[in-house]
Amino acid sequence: MRPLWFGLGLASVGIGLAGVVLPLVPTTPMMILAAACFAKSSPRMHDWLWEHPLFGPAIRDWRQHGAIPPKAKAASILAMAAAFGLSLYLGLKPWVLAAQGSVLLIMGCWIVTRPSGPREEN
Repeated sequence: MRPLWFGLGLASVGIGLAGVVLPLVPTTPMMILAAACFAKSSPRMHDWLWEHPLFGPAIRDWRQHGAIPPKAKAASILAMAAAFGLSLYLGLKPWVLAAQGSVLLIMGCWIVTRPSGPREEN
């Protein structure tokens, strides 16, 4: 199973790196997925992502606190709105728009309700 997890981790890193320059391709979720895959297959690759100056903070926030930074939340909602706007512009069928809109609304609500940082200790 380790080679399968490693391959999935590499694919996730590849997609995540593409997302750095391509709009609407998710970077952070792919790097979080890659870290999870590498945790099961390659401690060296996991540690590289965990300590990475660009990707590491988001991975650590998610793993330790289930948190999504406010900028990432805003970027996600904006990307979802852009995708739906493109679907409207392309004139997709109403049932497709309804299904897409429902999924995006549910996911948008889930993203917005995640913590933005570490929880305060009482």
